[in-house]
Amino acid sequence: MKHFNFKTATVLIVLLLFGTNAVFAQEGTQVDTGITSWMLTSTALVLLMVPGLAMFYGGLVRKKNVLGTMMHSFVAMGVMAVLWVVVGYAMSFGENVLGGWFGWNTDYVFLRGIDDKIMDGGVPEYVFSMFQGKFAIITPALIAGAFAERVTFKGYVIFIAVWGLIVYNPLCHWVWAEGGFLYQMDAIDFAGGTVVHISAGVSGLVAALYLGGRRGHPKTMVPPSNLVMTMMGAGLLWVGWFGFNAGSSVNSGLDTAQALTATQAAAAAGALAWMLIEGINQGKATALGFASGILAGLVAVTPAAGVVQPMGAMALGVLASAVCYYAILLKDKLGYDDSLDAFGLHGMGGIVGAIFLVFFMRGEHTTEEIMSQLGVQVLAVVIAIAYAAVTTLIIVWGIDKLVGLRAKDKDEMQGLDASYHGEHGYGLLNL
Repeated sequence: MKHFNFKTATVLIVLLLFGTNAVFAQEGTQVDTGITSWMLTSTALVLLMVPGLAMFYGGLVRKKNVLGTMMHSFVAMGVMAVLWVVVGYAMSFGENVLGGWFGWNTDYVFLRGIDDKIMDGGVPEYVFSMFQGKFAIITPALIAGAFAERVTFKGYVIFIAVWGLIVYNPLCHWVWAEGGFLYQMDAIDFAGGTVVHISAGVSGLVAALYLGGRRGHPKTMVPPSNLVMTMMGAGLLWVGWFGFNAGSSVNSGLDTAQALTATQAAAAAGALAWMLIEGINQGKATALGFASGILAGLVAVTPAAGVVQPMGAMALGVLASAVCYYAILLKDKLGYDDSLDAFGLHGMGGIVGAIFLVFFMRGEHTTEEIMSQLGVQVLAVVIAIAYAAVTTLIIVWGIDKLVGLRAKDKDEMQGLDASYHGEHGYGLLNL
């Protein structure tokens, strides 16, 4: 018995019972079941954010538009998921083509070349591709909040499909693919400050300005139809964000714990800061304000979750809440109709997090190192803003001319639910 090797015997038994694919999906690479389990959980958590976003947005619009607004989030789960499997993953994580504008790998088309591929960290590439695919789903869904209650459903579906291909996939490649030029410059975007929030916020602002305000804006007040649903949506987003940020470590270790803790700290600090700011300025702390503070903190810590300690995460949450709060007030003064503050929360929060994270990075850094990284971060933010703004303007103009993007007056008056879906979110006909 002295030659008996328990580990070898165990592996042989597993192979006999389940076949070779149970342990090895690719020769020489072993599946790390612990990391894979966390990544599967993170993938599900990020997808949970989509119905959470649907509830958050749906509760903020009028009754006649609740179902249509929620459909903007849910339809992205279908459209963007299909595009991601077909070409999105290939464009985002393939090798540079057209000067690095986006990536391409024929093996990634329909994901047919990764059927048995295991990544260096021991995670099946299927899992990584599905995790990243959830980011591609929620990003265009965020944009919908900027032009809620006044966009055609057909135009919106075409918009998110084209936007995903032309805006999201290239940005994803630049920042997260090894061949991307911003990746090569060491731009820090742990989980999507530039790729997700800045691109979505800026694109939403451009689309909102192009389409113009809702009928009667700004004279007609548009009170939320169901703040209870909005609060539940904010709660689901907070829960899902742990997968969004901590899952971006593509690990299940110390860096995962650090990202998760930073996420919690920033969200809580952002919520409390918004409540305090409202209390000082308005004399009351609103439920919507508290939910907005949660999002401001979560958005700001998204690019920074992997590099800041809890104190830095809290500082970013407080700073983002202050900036986003006053950005929304400025919106009201300027008179543009960012319906659900997609730019005010996601655009501005993403900018704050992407830039100011350099002042809270973990470890010792010289002034020269900080200023150098600050320059890289500012450059990444400027590029994301400029690229998203210009391409989105071209996309919305083209779609509006071809099929129509702005809802007709009669359809807007009737409401998106009845006009485009033939249904009513609450079974009611009143506003």
